[in-house]
Amino acid sequence: MEKIDKAKQFYADSKQELKKVTWPTKQQTITSTWVVIIVTVVLSVFLGLVDLVLSKLVGLILK
Repeated sequence: MEKIDKAKQFYADSKQELKKVTWPTKQQTITSTWVVIIVTVVLSVFLGLVDLVLSKLVGLILK
């Protein structure tokens, strides 16, 4: 029964801690999502261009 008591205590503590969390507003979540999407697209384009340039460079070196 000791494990059940520990599990109950853990659940109660977790519930109490979650009440202390400051959750983001809907607008903050939307803004953060857009930032992540934009940064991902920019980095993808940058890495794609770097890959293209390096592969062309290696191709020229190996000729």
